[in-house]
Amino acid sequence: MTELLHLSTFLRRPIFDEGGDRIARVQDLVARLGDAPHPPIVGAVIRIEGRDLFVPIRKIGGLAEGRMTFEGKRVDLRRFERRPGEILLAEDLLARHLINLVRGRLIIASEIEIAEVDGLWEVVGVDPGRRSFLRRILGPRIGQRVKVDRIVDFASIEPFVAHVPSARLRIPYRKLAHLHPAQIADLVEQASHAEGEEIIEAVGLDRELEADVFEELDTAHQLEFLEERSDAEAARLLGRMEPDNAADLITEIDQDRRESILDLLPTTQRTKVRNLLTYNAETAGGLMNPDFVSVPATATVEDALRAIRTSTVSAQSLYAVFVLDDARPVATATIAQLVRARGTDRVLDVALTELTQVDPYSDVHQVARTMSDFNLTVLPVVEAESGRMIGVVTVDDLLEELLPQGWRREFGMSAAQE
Repeated sequence: MTELLHLSTFLRRPIFDEGGDRIARVQDLVARLGDAPHPPIVGAVIRIEGRDLFVPIRKIGGLAEGRMTFEGKRVDLRRFERRPGEILLAEDLLARHLINLVRGRLIIASEIEIAEVDGLWEVVGVDPGRRSFLRRILGPRIGQRVKVDRIVDFASIEPFVAHVPSARLRIPYRKLAHLHPAQIADLVEQASHAEGEEIIEAVGLDRELEADVFEELDTAHQLEFLEERSDAEAARLLGRMEPDNAADLITEIDQDRRESILDLLPTTQRTKVRNLLTYNAETAGGLMNPDFVSVPATATVEDALRAIRTSTVSAQSLYAVFVLDDARPVATATIAQLVRARGTDRVLDVALTELTQVDPYSDVHQVARTMSDFNLTVLPVVEAESGRMIGVVTVDDLLEELLPQGWRREFGMSAAQE
């Protein structure tokens, strides 16, 4: 089994020459970030008479024994300068936030674990526990024996590098893309502002994902990140959000920016958002999403499935297909009902024709009672006078309205995990 060594046992410890004389003090270890799951250690930063110098790892011996020796003939006296891709393990990682990509949570790097693997020294793990301070108090000999709490494989870790003075270091988008937007939003809310910006910048490479993450953020963080964006950039972002979420956010933006951003929205999105803004936020009209999938009364199951495949309605809102007769809902078919039916069947023959609905002025409590009483995941909103269907309220939108602001943080969903 590979022996793990704690970074803290090397920091500010002496480094000796081959004759046993102390020549410097170890300030930090340097690793190179890249595609390798465990970043290789490329050297150490040592201090000689107040000057920080770099020693390559090939010239350092005794790392495994805890007594570092310089095995070269002379030390390069040029001051240490970080090269692109390099990270200082103590300065950049120790006691800082790291992203646990497996759990979608932030952790604190209480200790950095290194090991020799096939002759190369690598950063293999992070200890997010609280015992590491004992190692610093007890010193390297005894401290090395203090049991670690839990090791997180560095392959599942992504460090924040906004504070690292190298513009080439950024969180790779591909490492965040497999997380759910809600998990990414939780990371942003846990992080500092600079760290949150770094995450938003990474997911910004995928405009749709950026909009999905923004929808999951609490209002305070949405406004915080919009403040630093121009009206055009804000409109681009809101233009990709669900219309109901965009309408909710636009009402929170400072009034002197509101009209400018609305005018910059794509025409279709602008019309939807302005219509939603005419309703009270705590009514069915304020909660509804005007985007839904519908087919005429003559449609077959295959027609309905084709409508689903070609629809731009988000998967989160696509619970059912509504059958309309002159814009009035007469039936609803769930995805499961359509998949189980034959393609040549009429949708009306497999759909539920006893349709439950609300008008746009129904308050949120009436909406909740209706969805609960009839076990609905989606509820059509219909104009009282014309009977025309104008939107749907989904169960996730209802829950978001009913749950208190900041509920994730209050119930420990956004706390940095150890």
